[in-house]
Amino acid sequence: MNTNLLDYSLRDLVSRIARRELRAEDVTQACIEQIEAREPEIHAWQFFDPALALAQARALDAQAAGGPLFGAPLGVKDLMDTADMPTTYGSPIYAGNRPRFDAACVAASRAAGAVILGKTVTTEFATFHPGPTRNPRGGSADYTPGGSSSGSAAAVAAGMVRVAFGTQTAGSIVRPAAYCGIVGYKPTHGTLPLAGIKPLAPSLDTVGLLARSVDDAAFVIAALARLPLGQQGQQDLAGLRVGLCQTPHWDRASQAARDALLQAARALEQAGARLADAPLPDECKQLTQAQLTIMASEAAAAFEPETQSDAARFSPAFTALVATGRGVSGAAFQQACAVAAQARQAVERLFGNFDILLAPSAEGEAPAGLAATGDPIFNRLWTLLGNPCVQVPVGTGPGGLPLGVTVVGPRWGDAQALAAAAALERALGRNQ
Repeated sequence: MNTNLLDYSLRDLVSRIARRELRAEDVTQACIEQIEAREPEIHAWQFFDPALALAQARALDAQAAGGPLFGAPLGVKDLMDTADMPTTYGSPIYAGNRPRFDAACVAASRAAGAVILGKTVTTEFATFHPGPTRNPRGGSADYTPGGSSSGSAAAVAAGMVRVAFGTQTAGSIVRPAAYCGIVGYKPTHGTLPLAGIKPLAPSLDTVGLLARSVDDAAFVIAALARLPLGQQGQQDLAGLRVGLCQTPHWDRASQAARDALLQAARALEQAGARLADAPLPDECKQLTQAQLTIMASEAAAAFEPETQSDAARFSPAFTALVATGRGVSGAAFQQACAVAAQARQAVERLFGNFDILLAPSAEGEAPAGLAATGDPIFNRLWTLLGNPCVQVPVGTGPGGLPLGVTVVGPRWGDAQALAAAAALERALGRNQ
């Protein structure tokens, strides 16, 4: 089977399968062949059973076409429960764990007709301790794919699957997407349910996607969230108000990251958008620290059971996170939440002047080595604010590794952010 099948957009694949021009089995087999060819070097999958994937596809081919994701193959981050596959949450504590039920987003995907290919590698409990996954764009050298959705990002970037689930609590969708040169879509917080996903910090945890294209990501979220996101890529940029947002951490951006932001801005401007600087309001200056406080405090609370019974099997990094969270007072937690609430109101007012903001996705190219996953310094504030974010690839840096920018929309303005991101994708001449 020709893996060129995976060059069709997900929307096209589903349409062709529904019309019986393709079989779900053919598309699944194309994924399997690509996984078997590249997995020995990439290590993107925590669990993968070709027979199980093919059985799902054949069952779909034997029934009447139905469901908005009919025959679409999806990767699932190993933070999400699956009733027919192990779910380990990236920790030896849960080795061999077999949940009784699917996570809500997985169950909804199956109900929509998707094929669940397998479980992609996550860092330990979606935090800092990395798994074995390599960045497919790193050539023969070891570069991190980012985290915590490392396996999902690498699987998509390596052409094993067009779309895979991720989650973001700090920068776990946008950063790996940037490092691997693919699209990462973090919807508005709360768009998809968190039920059946191991919680880290529930007020921050957000379900999203790693994808080959903006339209692939929009297509899946539209189906699962029942949102009218439409087909992406037809947006007219004339008059689009774009705010260039360097964020309070501009000093951390490499020259390559700064150049990528400028390149994306010029592409939008040449296509008709109107650009202006968009400094964040003063209320946003403490957002990064507030996110760190809230994340640590909520993580310590969420993992109190494991702390009492299995703390010896935590990594040093996770042990430190729990200890930090236990040291956060109730008053400090409430103050951090108040900072976030005030900043959300201020940013909402900022969006009265702009349709989207354009910001860095990461400090620069993926760091060398697999011992760490990079710093989410440019992502934490957007996650805390809850705004929709779409990472769009923008060429490569001096080391030959990908760079990207983040399109940020107003809360619940996902359609707006996706349309602008797809238009940027088109303006940059990127068609996946």
